[in-house]
Amino acid sequence: MGNLISFVNSFLSYIMLLLVIAVVGGAAIAIGLTLAKKKNAKASQEGTATDSVNG
Repeated sequence: MGNLISFVNSFLSYIMLLLVIAVVGGAAIAIGLTLAKKKNAKASQEGTATDSVNG
């Protein structure tokens, strides 16, 4: 019985670690997408501004 409890404890510990890694990864992806969209929007605005000046 003690071995089963130890196994379940280890299993749940690894599941918690997996969840923490998944949350950190998801946050990193969300931040990266947000920054990329801002960069693309800024580059797009600068590109249209220079095109209208150059005629």
